[in-house]
Amino acid sequence: MRPYYLETGSEKKIFEVAFNNRLPLMFVGPSGCGKTRFVEFMAHSLGRPLVTVVCNDETSTTDLLGRYLIKGGETVWQDGPVLSAIKSGAILYLDEVVEAREDIIVILHSLTDHRRQVYIDKKNESVTAPDNFLLVASYNPLGKRGLKGLRESTRQRFVTLDFTYPSFDQEVEIVCQESGLDKSAVKSLVKLSEKLRGIKDQNLGDGVSTRSLIATAKLIKDGIFPRLAFKLAAINCLTDEDDVRQTLNDLVDISL
Repeated sequence: MRPYYLETGSEKKIFEVAFNNRLPLMFVGPSGCGKTRFVEFMAHSLGRPLVTVVCNDETSTTDLLGRYLIKGGETVWQDGPVLSAIKSGAILYLDEVVEAREDIIVILHSLTDHRRQVYIDKKNESVTAPDNFLLVASYNPLGKRGLKGLRESTRQRFVTLDFTYPSFDQEVEIVCQESGLDKSAVKSLVKLSEKLRGIKDQNLGDGVSTRSLIATAKLIKDGIFPRLAFKLAAINCLTDEDDVRQTLNDLVDISL
């Protein structure tokens, strides 16, 4: 089934041009605004398999490239997700790439320039990506490391697309489509989320995401009281501070 995605600009055309010219892409935007869904949508549209790796500081180059394993008394090589994606001509999506260890970022350099290859030191060989392979990475600028987590020499290798939350009407359409909740109820949820995103002095990170709104709407559609649903799916993930959470819950109570 084709993933649902509502285009908010010219991102589809840019993705297609980057794919045709073998240009790596970087998506920058808040959590839950649609970056991953867009990659899924484009992979389906282009008829390419998608390999997704969620990066963190525990992931090693061995985890990504592959390792030797003992099977049936023999030593055999097993490809990691990056190598599998290259060999199959897939779209490789590195989610939250700034959280990756420096040694992983370094091995990507030769994959993001004219060489389009990776070197596997354990096998002493290089693997070159086919024309239908594309590297896509993303990060949240308000995350733990943000832009400072990437060197300039790495950033300049990517065509960078900025993502943000959709406009009011677009977000209403997206939440309605994804949840099946009626439009009038969704409009109230989106209005409240925009109000919360405007609060800048409570350390609330990105604010209420579109992902959280969809979860809220699904709870409401299946019988959860709207105020409780919003608190469970949208407020509780924003902060652990009791006084801030109470203030936000009070705002929900007077808004829904």
